[in-house]
Amino acid sequence: MPAKDKDYYKVLGVSKNSTKDDIKAAYKKLAKQYHPDLNKSSDAAEKFKEINEAAAVLSDDAKKAQYDRYGKTAEQFGGFEGFDYSDFMSDIGGFGFDFDRIFETFFGGSYGPRTRRRQRGSDLRYDLETELEDAAFGAKKTIEIPRNEECPKCHGTGAESKSDIVNCDECHGRGVTTRTQRTPFGLFSTTTTCRKCRGQGKYIKNECRECDGRGAVRKTRKIEVKIPEGAVDGTNLRIQGEGEAGEAGMPSGDLYIVIHVKPHKIFERHGNDVYAKFPIPFTTAALGGSIEVPTLKGKATLKIPAGTQSNTVFRMKGLGIPDLHSHHAGDEHVEVYITVPEKLTKKQKQLLEDFEEEGGKKGLFKGMFG
Repeated sequence: MPAKDKDYYKVLGVSKNSTKDDIKAAYKKLAKQYHPDLNKSSDAAEKFKEINEAAAVLSDDAKKAQYDRYGKTAEQFGGFEGFDYSDFMSDIGGFGFDFDRIFETFFGGSYGPRTRRRQRGSDLRYDLETELEDAAFGAKKTIEIPRNEECPKCHGTGAESKSDIVNCDECHGRGVTTRTQRTPFGLFSTTTTCRKCRGQGKYIKNECRECDGRGAVRKTRKIEVKIPEGAVDGTNLRIQGEGEAGEAGMPSGDLYIVIHVKPHKIFERHGNDVYAKFPIPFTTAALGGSIEVPTLKGKATLKIPAGTQSNTVFRMKGLGIPDLHSHHAGDEHVEVYITVPEKLTKKQKQLLEDFEEEGGKKGLFKGMFG
């Protein structure tokens, strides 16, 4: 774009009445956003150049006055008499830009990349479905995990042999390359990650034939998982070092197991207590007796007192689920409902009618059984 067509105020996003502090703040924000070492878009370098050009003009009183009047600076007309670059740098003071200092403010460290550190292995997640009984009392399960493991041939180096790992001749083992730029605010140096060694300071001449230089191979590993007593749906288990292999010399990631408890065909779980419904004969409900009910650990006997009504709930203490942390067991709650036989023999029918008559409630069973 020709200089005469450039709107420097628009480039920096400021107005003609902006102060030097406003211009300084706008420049810092845009410099961070469009610096080519931070922004890899195709137009970042051109945008950064425009930002520098606009800031150099608008931060200088003489240049700004010339630009406001003619749409150009004296330099763009062919020279600017009496302009002293050192005075310009002095005038804008902190706006003279020590990029190390500016990017330390932005990112909490000196500007420029550092040698790339090797990475630990990635963590993995496995969702494990299990039965309520296993979650209640604990169990061991064997699972299969596909993952990247350290190459047994090169031990994670990615090289065919140790002698194939050499210092990078492009960055001389530093992992970064340095270049110097001239901007409207003076010279400054930037460092970028070395493209040849990718920040390692070394590169491999001959890659390992087993892993093709990756340092890791894909395998499926069988791992034993111990489900803790009292596990609940969503319990998260961490197995250290059973994740993906790390880069050469770095530890493996971790494996996280997420427990999912399947619905039970008999019991519903509420906290550490379990709930179930069971039928009892009307004779047991009326006369009392005992019934056998299932529990998470097997069968148990439940005493039914005479005169028990439908929907009565009995508590069987300690037959629920142990707490994940204290191991104190919850209870089993049994709700009973009375079943009535659909067919009666002639004798049974007569006995019930006699019972009804004896109780002074004639017609109750007669109406029920026809």
